[in-house]
Amino acid sequence: MELSKTTMKRIMLLIVFTVLLLVGVQRLDVVIGALRFLWGIVSPLFVGAAIAFILNVPMSFLERKLFSRSSERKGKKNRKGLSPMLTRALSLLLTIVLLAAVVLLLVLVVVPQLAESIGSLGGYAANAFNRLAAWAEEQFAAYPEITSRLENLSVDWAGLAKNLWDFLTTGVGSVVSTTISATMRVFSAVSAGFISLIFALYLLLQKEKLGTQCRKALYALMPEKGADQVVRVCSLSHKVFSSFITGQCVEAVILGAMFFLSMTLLQMPYALLVGCLIAVTALIPIVGAFIGCIVGAFLLLMVSPMQALIFVILFLTLQQVEGNLIYPHVVGSSVGLPSIWVLAAVSIGGSLMGVVGMLVSIPLASVAYTLFREFVYRRLKERGLRIR
Repeated sequence: MELSKTTMKRIMLLIVFTVLLLVGVQRLDVVIGALRFLWGIVSPLFVGAAIAFILNVPMSFLERKLFSRSSERKGKKNRKGLSPMLTRALSLLLTIVLLAAVVLLLVLVVVPQLAESIGSLGGYAANAFNRLAAWAEEQFAAYPEITSRLENLSVDWAGLAKNLWDFLTTGVGSVVSTTISATMRVFSAVSAGFISLIFALYLLLQKEKLGTQCRKALYALMPEKGADQVVRVCSLSHKVFSSFITGQCVEAVILGAMFFLSMTLLQMPYALLVGCLIAVTALIPIVGAFIGCIVGAFLLLMVSPMQALIFVILFLTLQQVEGNLIYPHVVGSSVGLPSIWVLAAVSIGGSLMGVVGMLVSIPLASVAYTLFREFVYRRLKERGLRIR
């Protein structure tokens, strides 16, 4: 049987893939090391792409609402007489200013009250130490044998001096090397963060041009049908992730406002601080608010144990409302995912990848759910079945 050139090419590719797979399995440690090395090189670019994706949501909103960019033609000015590049630059600058203002507002709200809480905690610690000292004096007075035993204790001063000298001679070098290593890690992290930020700004300013280049390369390297499918999946993923970010932020603001208003009506201290804290931690799906609950309960415990108990009861009540009504409908509807699959996605994502898994599991599950639903409906239609 004579094989065509296409079939021979596929067979050769299959053989090469099988050989590479076998070699990779036998030298798995080398493969993992190479992957870690490559990830260390490209990770700033991935972080920059993630930053650009997040900033693109408010930036696109500002472009549409303030500068009417959606109505302009390519290369022409919009309604306000601004060029496309100037429109993009102003929208990006305004986005960064707004985010910086939000962060600054949170710092101005949180830091003073947090300092006050730390001061109160220091006062409680000092009182606890004084009570502990008074209790120790009472015990020494009530049990004289404790004092006599302490007086009869012998201390090996020579041994202590030798241990101290050994630490100074051997530990200083370790401390210096650790300090140098920590400094290098900090410098590397700062450098990677700077590269990520510059890359994110470049992506945002040139996103249409980069998108066109990627589509050209995709259609040049893949069959047209496969390229169409990849473009459709990427478009769906972009829409779902953008909707998820918007819904998550809206849900966090609603939950923080609920706590602030409830604690204000109950005349509980740190209402604004706890509300902002829960709003920030609620950006982590489902379980993030519990982090804010622990911190808030600890702060109120320093003031009054009863108020801390009331706060925990209030949190459990509002958490039921948020978990069963607000979150599945606000976030679930924004990504087109039913409520039960929202909870399942968060549980599985958290088990596999921790906090990062919780953040990306819902939009990923929504994309998979949409594609699988389209596949099922298409197969049922092809087979002429109507299932109710």
